[in-house]
Amino acid sequence: MSDDTLDKNETTDIPEKESDTNYKPASPADKAVKYQLSGMYQNWFLDYASYVILERAVPHINDGLKPVQRRILHAMKRLDDGRYNKVANIVGHTMQFHPHGDASIGDALVQLGQKDLLIDCQGNWGNILTGDDAAAPRYIEARLSKFALDVVFNPKTTEWQASYDGRNREPVTLPVKFPLLLAQGVEGIAVGLSSKILPHNFNELCDAAIAYLHGEEFHLYPDFQTGGAVDVSRYNDGERGGVVRVRAKISKIDNKTLCISEIPYGKTTSSLIDSILKAVEKGKIKVRKVDDNTADKVEILVHLAPGASSDKTLDALYAFTDCEVNISPNCCVIEDKKPHFLSVGTVLRKSVDHTLGLLRRELEIQRDETLETLHFASLEKIFIEERIYKDRGFEQAENMDAACAHIDERLTPFYPQMVREVTKDDILRLMEIKMARILKFNKDKADENIARLKADIEETENHLAHLTDYTIAWFRRLKEKYGAQFPRRTEIRNFDTIVATKVAEANEKLYINREEGFIGTGLKKDEFVCNCSDIDDVIIFYRDGKYKVVRVQDKLFVGKNILYVNVFKKNDKRTIYNVIYRDGKDGYHYIKRFNVTSMIRDREYDVTQGTPGSRIVYFTANPNGEAETVKVTLRPNPRIKKLVFERDFSTINIKGRQSMGNLLTKYEVHKIGLKQRGGSTLGGRKVWFDHDVLRLNYDGRGQYLGEFQSDDRILVVHTDGDFYTTDFDLNNHYDPDIRLIEKFDADKVWTAVLYDADQQNYPYLKRFCFEATSKRQNYLGENKQNRLLLLSPEAYPRIQVVFGGHDAFREPLIVEASDFVGIKSYKAKGKRLTTYTVGEVNELEPTRMPEPEEAPDTEDNGTPEDENGQMNLFDNEEE
Repeated sequence: MSDDTLDKNETTDIPEKESDTNYKPASPADKAVKYQLSGMYQNWFLDYASYVILERAVPHINDGLKPVQRRILHAMKRLDDGRYNKVANIVGHTMQFHPHGDASIGDALVQLGQKDLLIDCQGNWGNILTGDDAAAPRYIEARLSKFALDVVFNPKTTEWQASYDGRNREPVTLPVKFPLLLAQGVEGIAVGLSSKILPHNFNELCDAAIAYLHGEEFHLYPDFQTGGAVDVSRYNDGERGGVVRVRAKISKIDNKTLCISEIPYGKTTSSLIDSILKAVEKGKIKVRKVDDNTADKVEILVHLAPGASSDKTLDALYAFTDCEVNISPNCCVIEDKKPHFLSVGTVLRKSVDHTLGLLRRELEIQRDETLETLHFASLEKIFIEERIYKDRGFEQAENMDAACAHIDERLTPFYPQMVREVTKDDILRLMEIKMARILKFNKDKADENIARLKADIEETENHLAHLTDYTIAWFRRLKEKYGAQFPRRTEIRNFDTIVATKVAEANEKLYINREEGFIGTGLKKDEFVCNCSDIDDVIIFYRDGKYKVVRVQDKLFVGKNILYVNVFKKNDKRTIYNVIYRDGKDGYHYIKRFNVTSMIRDREYDVTQGTPGSRIVYFTANPNGEAETVKVTLRPNPRIKKLVFERDFSTINIKGRQSMGNLLTKYEVHKIGLKQRGGSTLGGRKVWFDHDVLRLNYDGRGQYLGEFQSDDRILVVHTDGDFYTTDFDLNNHYDPDIRLIEKFDADKVWTAVLYDADQQNYPYLKRFCFEATSKRQNYLGENKQNRLLLLSPEAYPRIQVVFGGHDAFREPLIVEASDFVGIKSYKAKGKRLTTYTVGEVNELEPTRMPEPEEAPDTEDNGTPEDENGQMNLFDNEEE
């Protein structure tokens, strides 16, 4: 029975036990033993599988508990007297109901306690952060939490069954009035299927339950005790096939130290550090040492090796270690004695419906009990007020039946007032009233009690008539009472996809042996090509126009006549190959420009048209699309007037790698040489900032920052007044509290209005320019209590100050910022606006705008080619 073969919401039938009357023990000489073994497998193994699924590994949808957890809670309820009990004692009592060893019960109890919801723990219960085990059961204590006592138990609404040995009763399921299954989460492996339900936030479950009862939509996402961040874009409501990505929280203490303060769900600090050390051993990341300072909170310090980039290392931690993990949920639960595969939303809806049903039963029981109390209180009042106990017929009755008949006769006139019919048991109960109670009887108090009982019944009936509203109020009370203990710990955000090849450290060196046709990282005595990582791909161009991509290896034969070798960057549209090739042995010469964004590894491609004898006669690889000018010399021919001419690659369009190219010349070429290096024909790099993932990209996602040349920088300003500038590398990391991010302009004037905490919180106005600095600076001043009121990029802003408090009667003050204060350093305090009480500060439409500047005439002389490009110049003679 495989869970991969079941459709959504499909159930799995657990077969009933089949008796094989023909089965007999087999002897070794019996040739039919294989058929008997098949029968044993069919009957016994399926019985075992059914037992494991229903009674061991998979939780029940009604209470969200596995059998061992249910029995632990039941045993703790029986022991509950408000005080702590030794865990060993709880384990012993649980063994009355659970037919397995004490170790499994103890482990299950510790796991329940570590979830910090149903059990109040005392002592060393281990640490989910470090993975440390709990102390022995004889040393630690536990009792039920107040939440468990409020939500989990009610003997009057519990369905009971006999325990495994028939000596005790145990609950079939506990009457849990909360989606406990989603709050705690669960993981279990049965025979042929498994269950993995992630934990969710307590308050969000209450809100979702209320939304469902209101008929509104709701969405639930995981929340983990270990914190971190989770990408739920593919959560798929917790169904099979979904997946969530969970990341540790990593911050930069400085450029040489990273701090891991929260870890992914299911990981411990020990396992996380082990994964980091393994990545270091493999050369994926450069780390000097790792310190574990974890106590009550996670603190793992990662000290970087000299020369290592903190941003790139941070990405590498996510790519190569357990700092990022994928978790695949599988919401499998037991319902109607069968496993069902459901969604988280379906589980919540069924749980809320179950809670509503339990509350209805509790109200009905409460109403019936109150009616019984009212019934006897009314009988008692009549019995005492009418002094029936003093009647001669009662006192002289011959036997108990005669006395009961007399009381019944006396009560007959009052039967229409009764809640129900008076029975003999009611009369017998009246006869048991003690004389002391009769003597203390007070008519007014009896009437008050009856009125209160009637009011209670009316209130209960009202709750039953408005059961949905009553259930909503129940969940609201739970949230108000316990919600503050369960803030969301895991941040929900989208993650960027980290390409491992882009963040892997270049821990290897690539070499080439051209004579023998080998490349690899182990050829240390041969020609050095470039630095690379062990997961990189390498692109190789040959003189005959063929090219291919291969995986980096220690030593690999790739063939001779190699023209160019380098690391291949997938989806790289900036690297442009400038090529001139001869079509066939005596054909025309063509010129082309192309990029290579993707290739199938080890498949051979061709730059030329594929004509036998074709050959590349000029080749350059240009990392930023540079285009040079070449000088072409033709072989002497009487029919040719011009033997030498120039061709500029910038006039050639960049096309696909399979394009034929443009015709360079029909005549035989003697030599091609470089005339002049050229600049990039691709222009600046267009950059966007994605606020969802807090990363830069070149793909048009998010806020457009502008077109960047190599020296341009990005200005980042935070809400606390910190600012700094960065380059436009895609590996850069940014914090979430960004106030603004844009292309840095050193001449741009900014206007700020702020409260200066050192000057009795008076508002100051300052005008300044941000400076290019990679170190964080603060334009609000050194006092952390300073508070920004307004930040404007306008050249001539108008500021309106609206007074408040005792000065609210004053007319608003309007200030032309450029006339009020001059442009100074960002460190300047500025000029005080007013000493009156300020209500708010607003920016008005400016009355003047800066005059447009005329662009100066400039001549673009181009930029020299990047040194990483490889150029091969050779004449047309065959080698």
